Amino acid sequence: MHHGKAGSKLGRTSSHKEAMLRNMVTSVIKHERIRTTDMKAKELRKVAEKMITLGKKGSLHARRQALAVVRDKDTVGKLFGELTERYRNRAGGYTRIIKTGYRFGDNAPVSILEFIPDEKKKEKAKPKTKAKAKAKEKAAE
Repeated sequence: MHHGKAGSKLGRTSSHKEAMLRNMVTSVIKHERIRTTDMKAKELRKVAEKMITLGKKGSLHARRQALAVVRDKDTVGKLFGELTERYRNRAGGYTRIIKTGYRFGDNAPVSILEFIPDEKKKEKAKPKTKAKAKAKEKAAE
């Protein structure tokens, strides 16, 4: 029976799966984007979102909990600094999975797991049409 066993095995032993997810969450925090298979991305999302939540708590205990998972001290510094400030007012959903097709060789479905960009950058983005740009200029005057 498979009762009470959350998550996918990913064809590995539990220790191998844990080590792989620790390495992957370290990479996704460091580079803010990672390319992997769909199932790995779905499992990684759970761990990455928990790390951002720990970063938002900001306590010493939360930092030590993050260090127990993330492999690099500098990456934990980025997690508790830059990423925490970016998602301070967001209640969840810090990552997104974009399906990109299939891997050459074994035809496995591949995705990109990335952090959602800063909301401030969206506001500063240029309008797509000239009409919208002119409307903004008139509103500013």
